[in-house]
Amino acid sequence: MDFLLNLNWLAVGQIILIDILLGGDNAIVIAMACRNLPRRHRIRGILWGTFGAIGIRIILIAFAVTMLQVPYLKIVGGILLFWIGIKLLAEGDDGHDDVHASERLLTAIKTIIMADLVMSIDNVIAVASAAEQTGGDNQLVLVTFGILVSIPIIIWGSTVILKLMEHFPWIVTFGAGLLGYLAGGMVVTDVGVAPWVDAHLPLLDIDVPVLDVHMSIPGLLTAAVVIIVGNWMAKREEARHEKS
Repeated sequence: MDFLLNLNWLAVGQIILIDILLGGDNAIVIAMACRNLPRRHRIRGILWGTFGAIGIRIILIAFAVTMLQVPYLKIVGGILLFWIGIKLLAEGDDGHDDVHASERLLTAIKTIIMADLVMSIDNVIAVASAAEQTGGDNQLVLVTFGILVSIPIIIWGSTVILKLMEHFPWIVTFGAGLLGYLAGGMVVTDVGVAPWVDAHLPLLDIDVPVLDVHMSIPGLLTAAVVIIVGNWMAKREEARHEKS
């Protein structure tokens, strides 16, 4: 009880809000990875994938600032995220709900954790910053508590997106494109190449007046590549199944 009374609830609220705002892409990845699982395994995939991803994020909090200063780490992460986006889009829906269900569940969980590991490198900076500015002592405990509180929100978001995917297949394409967009942004902001990029390619962002946002040109290009290659691989796999 004393632990709860001594918590800085303003800091907890800020951390939860950040997790909600930054958890949208995580919820999409979780839903995409679980969409082809048998229905009886989907909730298990969402739960285990979420808990694994949250565990990774808590660990990353302690090393986030240092990790972002390692040259070329974000490039490796961007390439990995780029491939995950293609893979998730290329998987399609084979319709074999009872074939290797346990293996597919494990694969989905590993995909979720790997994607969240890559995406969280940037995300945890915002959470750690909120804890540092308003958290005082026991910052890691504070961040951990805030993230744990946000777990039901991420699980609920993944479940809703998964249901929407059944009725609106374009959400799958959007999710894969989002991963490609994030991958492109990670590559050009890596500390190992960022100075060269700023010096030689200064105009990498465009303004979207209607939405009042900045869009990354490398991100848009990699998003397009993910969608094109992923759809091509999905059609090729579908054709292969039809022949067999």
